[in-house]
Amino acid sequence: MFVQASEITARVPTAGGVVLAWLLAGGLTLLGAQVCAELASAYPRTGGVYVFLREVYSPALGFLWGWAMFWSMHSGIAAAVATVFARYAGTFLNLGDTGTRLLAVGAILFLSAINYGGTRTGSRFQAAITAVKLAAVVAIVAAGWWLAPAAPPPVAPGEVGAWGPVDLMLAVSAGLFAFGGWHMVTYTAEETVDAARTIPRALMLGIAVVTICYVGLNAVYLSVLSVPEVVASTRVAADTFDRLIGPAGAVAIAALVMVSAFGALNGIILVGPRVYYQMAQDGLLFRWAGAVHPRFQTPARAIVLQAVWSSALVWTGTYRALFTRVIYTEWIFFALLGVAVLLLRRRRGYDPPWPMPLVPVAPLVFVLASAAIVVNQLIADPRESAVGLGLVLSGLPVYWLWSCRRQGYGGQA
Repeated sequence: MFVQASEITARVPTAGGVVLAWLLAGGLTLLGAQVCAELASAYPRTGGVYVFLREVYSPALGFLWGWAMFWSMHSGIAAAVATVFARYAGTFLNLGDTGTRLLAVGAILFLSAINYGGTRTGSRFQAAITAVKLAAVVAIVAAGWWLAPAAPPPVAPGEVGAWGPVDLMLAVSAGLFAFGGWHMVTYTAEETVDAARTIPRALMLGIAVVTICYVGLNAVYLSVLSVPEVVASTRVAADTFDRLIGPAGAVAIAALVMVSAFGALNGIILVGPRVYYQMAQDGLLFRWAGAVHPRFQTPARAIVLQAVWSSALVWTGTYRALFTRVIYTEWIFFALLGVAVLLLRRRRGYDPPWPMPLVPVAPLVFVLASAAIVVNQLIADPRESAVGLGLVLSGLPVYWLWSCRRQGYGGQA
């Protein structure tokens, strides 16, 4: 939310276009959350999306999700959020490119160590930092509206370009990156008290609050900075408050953004290894990857694997490249989840404790919108999209080899 404003404004460089893109991203995320809420109530097990794909379609598809999640989607998000954290630290330190990457890697390793030492510790840290983050966002929006000038910055001729449906779809895709992580709530369904009620409520309320905050934040940015300034900024919140109240405001906002990114990164690191653990338990990953630490009772080796690869992504991919690969490949699977709801409603005996409303219209809209995002991304950026798709599909021969290893060739054990 503190970086994607520039990405979205570059695609739809008008205030109306920006607000529309954020609202569409929030609405699409809400539909996806309802899909996951129904599936989580029907399959309240550790692993979330991995479990849904495995149960509704096949273990092969579940494996592809876990494969893509590790190599691109989840680890890529961790690397990108860590980069945001380090980028805003540049307000306080003269880091340079190498220093920024080192700090991002340090944040990943530090939080991985916290979660390695106990799930309870990581969960408590997450709860505390989430409360601080929400209070910070509300404070930013309130202060911004209070201090913002009565009229927005004037728009010079040529500053605002034309945009169309393709640009809007790309802007929505960029917005979805900021909403990313909503499905992670389902990863802990088996450990959630009254999951059939708690998970849908958490998803619906959380997404509504986040959408309001995002629209409010971007309205503040555009009331203080011109469109070209928002597009060019790499620390748009800090730049906004530097304009409003001077360097002290930029420093305070940068600190709040760092707290927010740090909390988001901790949540990502906390839940990801649960999927790898479940895959190992199902025999779809090396058994040692699902080992539980004898003292801390955490999926220790899965945490280490995730930390190492996320750190590597910090060094090997730019923020934009990570974003392109993560969002594009992720929404292929989300579209399949929407189809899963339509398929399950036809099965006898399927009676989820929390049924998604407006079926079949709502899941069908979600599927079509998800497919449009995927196709649009393929057309707009075929090279990076091909990289993401290649990472996903490379899991198919790996799954086949893994199955042969487990079962033996020709039926031999």
